Amino acid sequence: MSPHLRRALEEPGPRALPGPAAVLLEAVQAPPRLAAHLRAVHDVACELADWIGSRYPGAGADPLAVAFGAATHDIGKALHPEELSGPGAAHEEAGYGLLLSYGVEERLARFARTHSSWNDDGIGIDDLLVSLADKVWKAKRVRELEQLVVDRLAVASGEAPWQAFLALDDVCGRIAAGADDRISFQNAFPLAG
Repeated sequence: MSPHLRRALEEPGPRALPGPAAVLLEAVQAPPRLAAHLRAVHDVACELADWIGSRYPGAGADPLAVAFGAATHDIGKALHPEELSGPGAAHEEAGYGLLLSYGVEERLARFARTHSSWNDDGIGIDDLLVSLADKVWKAKRVRELEQLVVDRLAVASGEAPWQAFLALDDVCGRIAAGADDRISFQNAFPLAG
């Protein structure tokens, strides 16, 4: 493993990735910037999953699936490193296929495909949380995505949608406040090597 990748996986900062996800990143020789990005998104996704689990247990979120999904959602960028610094969606199917080829169950590999397609049919709360984490880690707020989460939370809890909105808005605002630190952590690592 390159010393830059080791640093991205182990340096103090966002919480460590789940062991199996870190092993996968080592196996595919992930770019250090990718590993740092995945740590930042994983950290936020875990925070969201913990919050949902305590405030909205009826939503049925699976915190372990959310954690793994966030930790690997962009793994396809190891095959498409140009998408680390520019737009592109080739990493989504590539990541899904890569995860399956390493024996990852479909229920966990799917996040590589669903993190950018949160509007599709059949998207569950876990997919929405990974998608939300992938936006709010850098303080990007996407109204339509957040509304989908609010709708799920309101149905699961029976509270009024405006109450779920205020609760989600509050937690997203708190998370977004730490965006500069997460962006600095990510950008401290090179795009390659």
